[in-house]
Amino acid sequence: MTRRERLLERILAGRSDAAVRFDELRRLLLALGFEERIRGSHHLFVKSGIVERINLQRDGSHVKPYQLRQVRAIIAKYKLGWTV
Repeated sequence: MTRRERLLERILAGRSDAAVRFDELRRLLLALGFEERIRGSHHLFVKSGIVERINLQRDGSHVKPYQLRQVRAIIAKYKLGWTV
């Protein structure tokens, strides 16, 4: 099992939302085909075919837990995890 697959499994399971590193989630989203645009401290991710935009901010070296929950909902809704 690759690092990405383990991270995706951890995100989908909902365990330890506050312990996911920002850079790991950023790399996962890029691997899932999202495009990144940076505006100040906001990292915006968009992907064709997905209506929602993902907005991430660092919380130290981690991602904010409420933003991770939003990412989880989008991954589950569009079944993006099956393409990694």
